[in-house]
Amino acid sequence: MTKTAAIIGGGVIGGGWAARFALSGWNVAIFDPDPEAERKVSEVMANARRSLPALSEVALPPEGQVKIVPTLADAVTEADWIQESAPERLEIKHKIFAEIQSHCRKDALIGSSTSGFKPSELQQGALRPGEIFVAHPFNPVYLLPLIELVGDDATTTRAQEVLTEIGMKPLKLRKEIDAHVADRFLEAVWREALWLIKDGIATTEEIDDAIRFGFGLRWGQMGLFETYRVAGGEAGMAHFIEQFGPCLQWPWTKLMDVPELTDDLVQKIASQSDAQSGAHTIRELERIRDDNLVSMMRSLKGRDWGAGALLNAHDTRLEGKADPDFTKPIITVARAIPIDWTDYNGHMNESRYGQLWSDAADALMRMIGADDAYIKSGFSYFTADTHTKFRNECHAGDTVTVVTTILEGAGKKLRLFHELKNSAGDVVATCNQFLLHVSLETRKSCDPAAHVSDKLASIIAAQAALPKPEHS
Repeated sequence: MTKTAAIIGGGVIGGGWAARFALSGWNVAIFDPDPEAERKVSEVMANARRSLPALSEVALPPEGQVKIVPTLADAVTEADWIQESAPERLEIKHKIFAEIQSHCRKDALIGSSTSGFKPSELQQGALRPGEIFVAHPFNPVYLLPLIELVGDDATTTRAQEVLTEIGMKPLKLRKEIDAHVADRFLEAVWREALWLIKDGIATTEEIDDAIRFGFGLRWGQMGLFETYRVAGGEAGMAHFIEQFGPCLQWPWTKLMDVPELTDDLVQKIASQSDAQSGAHTIRELERIRDDNLVSMMRSLKGRDWGAGALLNAHDTRLEGKADPDFTKPIITVARAIPIDWTDYNGHMNESRYGQLWSDAADALMRMIGADDAYIKSGFSYFTADTHTKFRNECHAGDTVTVVTTILEGAGKKLRLFHELKNSAGDVVATCNQFLLHVSLETRKSCDPAAHVSDKLASIIAAQAALPKPEHS
């Protein structure tokens, strides 16, 4: 039986909740008096449909029905989960909860997206206080999994089970506290950032760069304490605190109300860190950290954003612009195999061989003048056919090269033969690749521009004295 979620407030957060539930197979009813609510929610849904399924290697459940309803009662009467995402004004939330509880089922879960109010504040004057709890998400709700849960233990345990089923990471707080956990961190960073700007020390962009090129990447895959555990080296977390704890008393920040680092507190942190990460040695944690960072930054390279854009620019510098000596075999790729190219068998996944052939063809295209500017002018080469033969294995960290031979380059046809070689010079795999020159406007084949065909002919002539590869 399909479950139903009621979303009260269809703004950025409410729309994100609606998308998360709907794409998890729930029907969703949304109440929002804003006349633009339907448009706003539909736009959030479009973004979610584009991005959330990309996180999974399997199909998501059939999408639930999403509808805007005219009254709050219409939304909540049959709902299994009710999520309030109204403005952060306590009197508004009290009014909404009163109306919700006058119409909803007694077993319905009633969560609030509040980023600051405690459950006890939300429950004031409520008909059934224990039903109301904090379920604080992070934008975009349909992608970021963390939900902070605060409230009655039995209620939040039920909520925890539901959120886990729809792919989220519920964090159940032991005690209620203003702004919960995550927003207290964010508030501290935000306040310090405002001081840095006010005092003329850094701009908004410089502050963002400090996060996205530095500790933000570390936090994104290990959090705070595990990151510092690694920083403490083989001596562990207690050593890190002993080494860096005194700086908390130095006037580095505007936030000077810090707890005293008593022996009890140091031991508490160290023992919790042992329980969290003690199964791994520091060297193992370093390798895990490094592999995670490589994977994250390589992903950003594909989007040419943040640290990824920096890496792309560095690659361009390393690659250089000088033409190779075309009287010698053409090396189109020279690189190391990254960790995210390997699979459960411990070697490079077959799809990454295709990546190497594609990269080799792109490199040759640039050599003959079919570069980015040429593509922007409306022409390119499209791969029409490939045949790969596997002869050995590649592993993470292996240094490899692709040697490319032009077998045919007349008119619109371009036939290439690639040999993937390891550092010992052994052939790991080969590929016969056939490409056609096309117009990007008509999407049909056509002859290349004169400067491209001339360059291609000159390379073929320079290569004529070289022996043909054995398996071409």
